[in-house]
Amino acid sequence: MIVVTEPTDLVAAANGVIAFVPTMGALHRGHASLITHARTLADTVVISVFVNPTQFGVGEDFDQYPSDLAADSVIAAQAGADVLFAPTAATIYPVGFATSVDPGPLADDLCGRSRPGHFSAVATVVTRLFGLVRPQTAVVGRKDYQQFVVLQRVVTDLALAVELVGVATVRDPDGLAISSRNRSLSAAQRAQALAIPATLHAIAMAYAAGARDVEALTEAGRSLLRDLDVEYLAFRDAGQLGPWNPAKTGVALIAARVGGTRLIDNIILEPAAPAFALQSLEPKELS
Repeated sequence: MIVVTEPTDLVAAANGVIAFVPTMGALHRGHASLITHARTLADTVVISVFVNPTQFGVGEDFDQYPSDLAADSVIAAQAGADVLFAPTAATIYPVGFATSVDPGPLADDLCGRSRPGHFSAVATVVTRLFGLVRPQTAVVGRKDYQQFVVLQRVVTDLALAVELVGVATVRDPDGLAISSRNRSLSAAQRAQALAIPATLHAIAMAYAAGARDVEALTEAGRSLLRDLDVEYLAFRDAGQLGPWNPAKTGVALIAARVGGTRLIDNIILEPAAPAFALQSLEPKELS
């Protein structure tokens, strides 16, 4: 694997069919799973490491966001990346840069309520990276399910020549979705955070057993999250995050704070799927 910082070097290094994994660094097993999947799709796997300042709101953790390019390089290489692209902010946002991508109403719901402008910033930087990397395929995680759907909408609406592939959430053995922010949790806070996957698990089991009353599912879920600072527990259509018809595939989404750490997670609710086949969380992962 080679590390490049300039777009000209990137173009020279990336050959054939390109699969792209955009990241903000602080790589972990979740990112490695994206790279491993991308490896099956292309001749060249490019991963970017860029902590995008525009997607952090006032009071968020931009200054504290972990950055270790050497460690990221080891993980990326071991997972099968060919090129690590680590651009500077001046490369992504050169003097005179004035364009932004507005994903529309999708960006205003759920996380968008508490993070105004966040998804526009994500859509803009990813579109910019697509232009620099020029991939045929982009591989992203579904842990941030809203971000995945927003990027799908951007790719479709702007007719970008990129196939967006979503990869299932990777979890630790206790069920917690792997996240760069987990390292901010104390042992006690991590134990508290396990209420998030446990709640999703309970919702999935109830749904698989025939529960279809969204209000009752929400009330039961919130009771399990009572010790956390819950931003939302929501049920949406799995396709476009619109209102959910419980007879069709949906997604349950949670955002909550544990101490000062904001965590998100989700689970797909598939009417035809038995409980053990649910996509985002295997019951065996929870005690």
